[in-house]
Amino acid sequence: MLRINLLPIRQLQKIAKARNQLLVFFLIFCVVLALLGATGVLLAAKITELNEDIVAKTNEKKSFDKVIQEIADLEKRRLDLNNKIKIINQLKTDSSLTVHVLDDVAKIIDNKRMWITSFKQNGGSLALSGYALDNKTIAEFMDNLTLDSEYINGVDLSNTSLKNVSGKGLKSFTISASVSSPAPPAQTEAGAAKQQ
Repeated sequence: MLRINLLPIRQLQKIAKARNQLLVFFLIFCVVLALLGATGVLLAAKITELNEDIVAKTNEKKSFDKVIQEIADLEKRRLDLNNKIKIINQLKTDSSLTVHVLDDVAKIIDNKRMWITSFKQNGGSLALSGYALDNKTIAEFMDNLTLDSEYINGVDLSNTSLKNVSGKGLKSFTISASVSSPAPPAQTEAGAAKQQ
C-alpha cells in the first residue's frame, strides 16, 4: 500500500520557523524586561541611599551652623577688641604727646623774658599765646621750638602786637605749630634705607 503525504511540508516548516522566532523574540523581550527591572531597582536603591545621605549631610550642616555662628560672633568680638586696643593705644600716644609737648615748651621758654597765657593742643595742632619783652625773644623762642623739640614742627607766628600790661609795653604774640610723635628708630632706619 502506498501512502501519500498531503500535508504541505513547506508550510509546516515556515510555521515551525515562525514559532521558533516568536519564542526567541519573547525570550529576548523577557530578558530585556528583567534587566530593566533590575536596573530600576538598583537605581531606586541608589536614589534612596543618596536621599538618606542628603538628609544626613543636611542635619550635619545644621549642627555646624551653630559653630559657624559662634565663630562669626568670636570674630566680631575680636575685631571690636582690636578696635578698642587701637583706641587705647592712640589715647596713650596722644596723652604722652601732650606731656612731651608741654615739657618741651616749659624747657625752652625764657621765664624772665616771656610768659605763656594760653596753651591749646587739639590733635596735631598747637596754639600758644602770651607776652614777651621784645620781638627778639619771640623769634628765639620760635627757633628753639623748631630746633630743640622732636615733637613740635612747623612753627609759625600768627599774630604779634604791642599791649600795655601793668603799665609796661609788652609784645603780645600767638604762635601756631603742628605736633606729632617722632618716628621710632626702626622706622627711621627703614625710611633712610629706602631713600638710599
